Amino acid sequence: MDRSPQLTARHGIGPCPDGITHFGTGVYNPAGQAVMADPAIVAAPAIVAAPADPATTAGSLHSRAARVLEGNWTGTSTVPSRGLYPHQWSWDSAFIAIGLRHLSPLRAQTELETLLDAQWGDGRVPHIVFNPSVPLDAYFPSPDFWRSSTAGRAAGAPRTVQTSGIVQPPVHALAAWLVHRADPGLSRARGFLPRVYPRLAAWHRYLLHRRDLGGGGLASVVHPWEQGMDNSPCWDAPLARVTPAPARSFRRADLDHGAPEDRPTDLDYGRYVRLATDYRDGGYADGTGDFAVEDPAFNALLIASEHALARIAHELGAPGTARHARAERLTAALVERLWDPAEGLFFCRDVRGGGLIPERGVSGLIPLLLPALPRDVTGALVGTASGPHFGLGGPARLVPSYDLTGESFDPHRYWRGPAWFNTAWLVERGLRLHGERARADALREDFLSTADTSGFAEYVDPYTGDACGAGDFSWTAALTLDLLHEPVGQAVTPVGIGTFDMGDKGNKVDKVDMRDRGEDRG
Repeated sequence: MDRSPQLTARHGIGPCPDGITHFGTGVYNPAGQAVMADPAIVAAPAIVAAPADPATTAGSLHSRAARVLEGNWTGTSTVPSRGLYPHQWSWDSAFIAIGLRHLSPLRAQTELETLLDAQWGDGRVPHIVFNPSVPLDAYFPSPDFWRSSTAGRAAGAPRTVQTSGIVQPPVHALAAWLVHRADPGLSRARGFLPRVYPRLAAWHRYLLHRRDLGGGGLASVVHPWEQGMDNSPCWDAPLARVTPAPARSFRRADLDHGAPEDRPTDLDYGRYVRLATDYRDGGYADGTGDFAVEDPAFNALLIASEHALARIAHELGAPGTARHARAERLTAALVERLWDPAEGLFFCRDVRGGGLIPERGVSGLIPLLLPALPRDVTGALVGTASGPHFGLGGPARLVPSYDLTGESFDPHRYWRGPAWFNTAWLVERGLRLHGERARADALREDFLSTADTSGFAEYVDPYTGDACGAGDFSWTAALTLDLLHEPVGQAVTPVGIGTFDMGDKGNKVDKVDMRDRGEDRG
């Protein structure tokens, strides 16, 4: 990383002599309010500084979270962790940008821009952007497995950077809007939104058209890795139809960094490899594979990002009403296709096998993010989250990834029971949005204390909070920062309201010449 020694000495990690917190694009007071701009810092997006009072518990946690993000920064993006995940991951970068906006809005913008620079011609945003300096055997599947520039040529894969060929949940427009709101002046000066908007619109078009495999308006995932909750029991039934790749045909690099009993089984991993191989060998064409699932979290994040994209369009001087209307239609489709009123939860739909998959995963709670969700649905979701299946406010830390009472529950195995910080953040945002402040405050407190004691773990035992997976995990640190900047006891902050509110509040700027003039038809 090329950093000026003068800037590092002045703005590097450590107490600030003037008692003011110095972040990446200006000077802020301890409440996070900008009090002046520093043009020198604008040129150094990698610089992060400690809070003004690191001796306090919150200040120490803030400082340590900032250090995690600084340590995982590569110069253009942030790796999830230095060992197990040495490249750039799609939805990780969105969550990381949401936290980075409190430290360096410039670096947060760079995070998203780097990811979107690897977008394919058909609009998909790949789930991994590979760092060419990392050895091929450091992670599997590696670039030579995906063969994006050759196998993905018909889909418009970039030639100058290697990526995977699958996607991850579309949190990116939501992240872009929040990053813009963190420093609108910087964003406008750099033309951040005009540059990312057409790419985000193309990303949404890809999901809404190429991935509507069930014909009901919702996007389908074609691989468990796309949904982000890789090893969830929700995938067991549709995966059972997939013939696994031979164990000798691949080497699992993940077992070099974690206990086998905490990771997916070899049988499941063989099925993951088979699905990815078939998708690659079919030129990454959608709609032909054996696995197609409509997932509630994936679609809820698409809907939340569609609302955010409407806000971005409005900021750029274009109407956002059609996008808000589309988000409402998608919300209605989500309820129609995935909601089970008897169970009080959203379930995955197996497009190939037909019908809902009767497994309770945390994915079914994520639609709490949506502002237009019917009141009876939100009430039932809160009841389910607080009941025996997820134990929110009771025996469980954060929110377990899978039903505490389910036959497949395992407190340590990847996505089959452990609690994850990004899903806890999403549930906390949803609770707060719908006026459940006491529950949101309690979840926020559990989140911050568990992030602290676990060393910013990748995930934790849902009962004990003991660390599992990788340590110094980037999205854990980033979302810790986001909650530290949220005053306890409040409703969703103005930034949050700007994302999820149905209205078109906020200031307009002059209309720009956007490449995607059909932004509301996307």
